[in-house]
Amino acid sequence: MRNLALMVLLTTSVFHSALSAQTATIVPAPATVLGFEPGQWHARHDQIEAYLRAVAAAAPDRTQFEVIGRTHEQRPLLQLTLSSASNMQRLEQIREAHLAISRGEKQPDPSLPAIVWLGYSIHGNEASGANASMRVVHQLLSSEDPQVKALLDNSIILLQPSLNPDGNDRFANWVNMHQGTSPVADPQHREHVEPWPNGRPNHYWFDLNRDWLLLQHPESQARIKQFHRWRPQIVADFHEMGTNSTFFFQPGIPSRNSPFAPDSTIKLTNQLAKFHAKALDEVNRLYFTEEAFDDFYVGKGSTYPDVHGSVGILFEQGSSRGHVQESLQGDLSFPFAIDNQYRTSFSTLTGAVAHKKDLQQAQYQFAQNSKEQARLDVVRGYLLHESADKSRLQALLTLLQQHQIQAYALAEDFQINGKTFAAGSSYFVPVEQNQYNLIKAAFNTDTNFRDNTFYDVSAWTLPYAYNIDFAASRKVPAALSEQPWTASANQPVTLPENAYAYALHWADQQAPVQTARLLQAGFQLRVAPKAFSALTAAGPVEFAAGTVLLPAGLQQDGWQQKLAGVQQQLQLPLVALTSGLTPKGQDLGSNQVKPLTLPQVLLIAGPGMNSTEAGELWFATERLAGISPSMAEPARLKKLDLSRYTHLLMPDGNYSSWGEAEVAQLKTWLEQGGVLWAQKAAVSWLVEKNLLQAKVKKASELKALVTMDSPAYGDKEQLAGRQRIAGAIFQTELDLSHPLSFGIARQQLPVFKNDLLLMEPSVQPFVTVARYSDQAQLAGYADPALVSAFRNSATVLAQNVGDGRIVAMTDNPVFRGYFVGSGRLLVNSLYFGKLFDSGDDSGDGEE
Repeated sequence: MRNLALMVLLTTSVFHSALSAQTATIVPAPATVLGFEPGQWHARHDQIEAYLRAVAAAAPDRTQFEVIGRTHEQRPLLQLTLSSASNMQRLEQIREAHLAISRGEKQPDPSLPAIVWLGYSIHGNEASGANASMRVVHQLLSSEDPQVKALLDNSIILLQPSLNPDGNDRFANWVNMHQGTSPVADPQHREHVEPWPNGRPNHYWFDLNRDWLLLQHPESQARIKQFHRWRPQIVADFHEMGTNSTFFFQPGIPSRNSPFAPDSTIKLTNQLAKFHAKALDEVNRLYFTEEAFDDFYVGKGSTYPDVHGSVGILFEQGSSRGHVQESLQGDLSFPFAIDNQYRTSFSTLTGAVAHKKDLQQAQYQFAQNSKEQARLDVVRGYLLHESADKSRLQALLTLLQQHQIQAYALAEDFQINGKTFAAGSSYFVPVEQNQYNLIKAAFNTDTNFRDNTFYDVSAWTLPYAYNIDFAASRKVPAALSEQPWTASANQPVTLPENAYAYALHWADQQAPVQTARLLQAGFQLRVAPKAFSALTAAGPVEFAAGTVLLPAGLQQDGWQQKLAGVQQQLQLPLVALTSGLTPKGQDLGSNQVKPLTLPQVLLIAGPGMNSTEAGELWFATERLAGISPSMAEPARLKKLDLSRYTHLLMPDGNYSSWGEAEVAQLKTWLEQGGVLWAQKAAVSWLVEKNLLQAKVKKASELKALVTMDSPAYGDKEQLAGRQRIAGAIFQTELDLSHPLSFGIARQQLPVFKNDLLLMEPSVQPFVTVARYSDQAQLAGYADPALVSAFRNSATVLAQNVGDGRIVAMTDNPVFRGYFVGSGRLLVNSLYFGKLFDSGDDSGDGEE
């Protein structure tokens, strides 16, 4: 079977049937570097890199090889630029001229080549794209065919062979280790059943194709930097889908295009589709369009380009998930999947060259139209404000800057709708700048849409995710800084000596990370559970509950020098206190002031768990709390010594494999003082096992609230879309006096909701930490019946279990890594999980 697949691969035409021309020998074929033909084995990322380096060395006049960044696991992120020798000689000149046109600063120039981005396998186990990229490169650089040479003459090709190298290698190693002398097509064969978390996500188990807007990972940051460096006219995004599917290329579902994308992208996508169809028709390959996939969420690889006037095109190849697998179309081989990706790579290039003038004109006109829309928009810009947490505000400003969105500091206070945006802690994002469309998308708060069924989320409002107070303004503030915000360089830190103690405000997003570093360095810390004032050299200073204290009298010799070294890393201000006697609130030596210890965290991560949410908890615990958790599969719980952990994190997942023994084990650990964080399905399991005293309603009960009068069969999809919350942002009301809310300034906290679990507020006082507000829906779609059901229901409950605690949340507080505002609830459960006593259990709550 393998020999037959390879024969098909090697004897089929390399482009169209007419392209059977002689090839030069100077550029090595993939097999000469890899030691095998693409498709015989799955190439590891280092093998792909070796091949690209080899061809770049062989054809330096037509290529530019770059390492544009590194993954979490330090694999290089690669970009190979290809064009004719004459184009490469003036590459920078072409780039600058193209950018001027794409920004609407210069008229279109038909003499310029098309700018085409070929991006492969952002999901690591969708490997046919990455492996096809080597065949594409070889054909472009070795063929003597005039049609191929014309492609190089008329285009600049930005080829990124593997957008997720860490996932690619996780998958390649798995399928390669299971290949025998003959590939096995049996779907139940171990090769086709990847272990958890599989090769799709990156190192932290994130879906990188959802990170184009959010930029939480180095892979995405490097990719977006190159996107804005070039502003390609076409971005081809090569994926795989289920084994029983054929081949998909856009257009997708027509009613689900982003409202922030111009009509020209839809028109050009349809025109380019004819080239893909022709390439596949020539070899009688099955395919489909206008089904299944959409272009709504702007953080995907096929949609992010659209809101920049580029044309993003999604390709989805039925996946062999290995070397060959049975499918409804017969045995689906890896070489066959590679060949389809290869052919549509060339159909993309051919279509780009054929429509070079149209693509350039569309990008230019998009820029012109955007400027006019911005000029006429009644909203002149967006105000951002955060006074207590400069790190969180700067994190949002940094994200905007990475997207080429400029923000300007307010030089004077500005009032809007009775609210004051104070100078020194407020910024203005004007709509009249090049990124008008992306600005409108990033700040969008729509709650209803032309088509209320979604392939992905329906809301992603960036200020809500960062819990930054913001408002749309119909006026431009009169007093703004002349230059847009940029991150300032770190400055040397000098700490006042002879302090009685140092105080660290908890409100800053980096305060928990700073606390972790101090604890790891051996410092003795305390936390004040109530607000107080303390004396400083400049007079009394007010401190909120949750302030971290570093008393001088508890530290070891030489601690001042060590403290200065730790302080230099994050540079959060430490306030020097001159006395333990406070003018207001508890004195620093009070028994109410509790010792802080470094949390010892266990994250349940393995088969049965939602790998994405487990990865988000892992990522957030490190980034927001400064702690790297231990991780264990749920099947190993009975074998673990839980006494070594202070905290246990239960992500969304299926806990049905845990029986009476695990329940008893968890109950004992809790009663002895453990703190358990649970979210979504884990909450339901805890309630079912009577570990959490709460009442919940599950998805089936809530779906029953959404009905249609006499629905026809054709209404099935619409009804299903209404009966789920695909991804919306809801507002919660916090009990700001609760330790889990320490450091959060406003009672209103946005959370991301994509689940139908409803938890009733506790009948016991002091247990309900957060509940959905009366006006719960902030952004994104949710059926009115569901919104009504969730109003005033509980988001977070926190209760005693003996000497331990359970914190239960119906939602994911760190969705896709960028919901850092609600992430504070998770972080506080790690550091302050024993500061509260709900009084609802027989335990005395003492530590």
